[in-house]
Amino acid sequence: MRRDVFQAIADPTRRAIIFLLAVSALTPNAIAEHFHTSRQAVSKHLKVLVECEVVTQEQQGREIHYHLNVNKMKDIEKWLEQFRLIMENRFDNLDQYLTQLKSNKN
Repeated sequence: MRRDVFQAIADPTRRAIIFLLAVSALTPNAIAEHFHTSRQAVSKHLKVLVECEVVTQEQQGREIHYHLNVNKMKDIEKWLEQFRLIMENRFDNLDQYLTQLKSNKN
């Protein structure tokens, strides 16, 4: 199944993992220490994050380290930018309308 970045951020645990990996690369055990869930549950979340290409894996000896893929997070930023522009336009229109109402009162 093909997943996208929005599936990655849909779950609060995965969002928390993303925040952890934004600070530094971590092993699954190091990530699991931050949650009240099993290592297996964290591994399932990591699998989704890897499938969504939000995180990457790097083998270092016997351990796997997970890194945040910042470029993939830019997809979210681009998508949200559309809404920011729409909201800015609405606020600009509201400002103009309120200014017009105020000048009509005088």
